[in-house]
Amino acid sequence: MLTVSIVTYHNPIYEIDSLLDSILLTRIDRIFIIDNSKNDLLRILEKKSPKIQYIHSQNIGYGSAHNIAIREAISMGSIYHIIVNPDIQFEPDVIDKLCTYMDLNNDIGQIMPKIVYPNGELQYLCKMVPTPMDLIFKRFIPKCFTRKKIHKFQLRFTGYNKVMNIPYLSGCFMFFRVSALKDVGMFDERFFMYPEDIDITRRMHSKYKTIFYPEVSIIHVHAAESYKSKKMLWIHIINMIKYFNKWGWLHDSERRCINNKLLKELGYKK
Repeated sequence: MLTVSIVTYHNPIYEIDSLLDSILLTRIDRIFIIDNSKNDLLRILEKKSPKIQYIHSQNIGYGSAHNIAIREAISMGSIYHIIVNPDIQFEPDVIDKLCTYMDLNNDIGQIMPKIVYPNGELQYLCKMVPTPMDLIFKRFIPKCFTRKKIHKFQLRFTGYNKVMNIPYLSGCFMFFRVSALKDVGMFDERFFMYPEDIDITRRMHSKYKTIFYPEVSIIHVHAAESYKSKKMLWIHIINMIKYFNKWGWLHDSERRCINNKLLKELGYKK
């Protein structure tokens, strides 16, 4: 059993429909659409395939909505569950290759493929566990002053051309082993959106490998709404405060150990 969940919030129907076209060509058994919108206009997509289960929800947040589907996946006996953003597209063999790699490596709890923009440009979505300054540098300080810092934080020095065990993988496409999710826990529902991927990958990384697998790639449009909307920026800031309140601001010894080990494994040189 292989399941996938998509959380939507007033996404255009053509975007979800395009993603479903990709998913329905794969071996995935059940597709959960968790719709946080005020209306249920996307319910019509259930007619596209009996594999699709539409769930209309209040706007409870990204991680909380995916948890609805994860609970369903657990009750169904799913082996793997995939978290996928609406603005993703991929070829059918991507899922097969990821499943095969996971089947051969039982110590992996989570895996992410190479992710590119529609023009083929690489997205640098493998990262160290962030400090508050990492996020401030990336967000508010001009790139000309922070290039070296971001180069290290986003692990660009690796070339993104090899399998790597990474403590912070992007939430746009998260391929989980369900037994590992049952072990480390689902998304932390105190986060409305944004740092839930940092938090869950970090927890997963503490017990299992969390792998970047560049042998397959997917397309991510990457809307980056918090760069366009003051409301979304505020939501981002509030939830990052919650994240650092949970894990620690300046004093986070686990973060330091994880990052030092990661840089050593990857052969980073100053």
